[in-house]
Amino acid sequence: MKVCKFGGTSMANGKTISLVADILNADRERRFTVVSAPGKRDKADIKVTDVLYECYNEIESRGVCDRAFEIITKRFCNIADELTPDFDIKATLSEVKAEMEKRRSREYCASRGEYLSALLLAKRLGAEFIDTAGLIHFDDNGILLLEQSIESLRERLDGVEKAVLPGFYGSDGDGNVRTFTRGGSDISGAIVARAVNADVYENWTDVNGFLSADPRVVDNPQIIDYLSYRELRELAYMGAEVLHPESIFPVRSAGIPINIKNTFNPSYKGTMIVANNKLPREHKVITGIAGRKGFTIINIEKDMMNSEIGFGRKVLEVLEEEGISFEHVPSGIDTLSVVIRDEYLNGKMQKVLAKLQETVNGDNIDIHSGLSLIATVGHNMASRHGTAATLFEALASSHINVRMIDQGSSELNIIVGVDTFDYEKAINAIYHAFCHESAPVASYR
Repeated sequence: MKVCKFGGTSMANGKTISLVADILNADRERRFTVVSAPGKRDKADIKVTDVLYECYNEIESRGVCDRAFEIITKRFCNIADELTPDFDIKATLSEVKAEMEKRRSREYCASRGEYLSALLLAKRLGAEFIDTAGLIHFDDNGILLLEQSIESLRERLDGVEKAVLPGFYGSDGDGNVRTFTRGGSDISGAIVARAVNADVYENWTDVNGFLSADPRVVDNPQIIDYLSYRELRELAYMGAEVLHPESIFPVRSAGIPINIKNTFNPSYKGTMIVANNKLPREHKVITGIAGRKGFTIINIEKDMMNSEIGFGRKVLEVLEEEGISFEHVPSGIDTLSVVIRDEYLNGKMQKVLAKLQETVNGDNIDIHSGLSLIATVGHNMASRHGTAATLFEALASSHINVRMIDQGSSELNIIVGVDTFDYEKAINAIYHAFCHESAPVASYR
């Protein structure tokens, strides 16, 4: 049995949804389908979810959402006309608009794209529509209740032959609609896959699989056949965005593989995401390279820091008090550095520096902005001599100064910090140092 999730590009218009229907009808094992809201039809288009957020803004300011909802009405009427001409969606749209204006909830408004997508695809397939509100559970703080959600879905889907479910949302104990972060339909699909104990979770998008690096940076990066859940997690965290990084958790414990597939090239095998022990023996040393821009390092120097009990705790407490999370904390005997995303420090930099000086009385505290982080990821890095030497020789040969080095205890990845003006050059240097013997793996929408 297969559970399928189709992204926004796959659900963009009636033509693409017809392709989705053909894919589902071609394989009887594809019984349960989770869908996103319609995405962009072209580069100049706007995603339905973004229009729905604008609907909420109008409701907050004027009490109604006439202008923005007119765009929603036109979009879904066009899809319905192309897809199921006998289905009058206008009455449903009127009900949705009235409920949005009544509830005045940002999350409820945002969820209606997936709701309407699922309704239309279910009509096209002749399948059962099952709403995820009341089945995917959140607590009052918007935190997913995974085990409760799995149990509710398992009971509801038992005996159902074929169904379409909206992704991205569920509800809390009071019945309020709650949403995941953007791209969260991937998580919804994974929860459904776990609930029905699927043999595979197919995640359909608009690329053939995970690429070895960002194609906007590296020309023609290779596609990989396999990567592990952990490798996916590392790469997704560092910017590879073909799959939501949290979507692995529901399926990983059950060993359900994820197959990344292309709606517009359905015969291509795609990328398989599996447990470590399911990786093929010939799995490459370097799995993938991914990176992010926009970081700042706060460097703290103090003599005898290593003997001062609680020094690190004091530093991190300052950040906690200011509501700032950190990415990495590399340290030496008399030095400690904290890597933080620029967006978290906006408007807070001087206050943080002053509080750090007051709290830890450092000999010197300075900052280095304009930093980018690059992760080189691979399970076989730990067992291969000279991997780090190859990486740093590639950077040195390209005259790139390394500002920070951080390697996890699992030796699954090596993260380096470089000046942002060297970002593209650094990724290309690392990629070409390994691509002759390995097919790295990461991916980008």
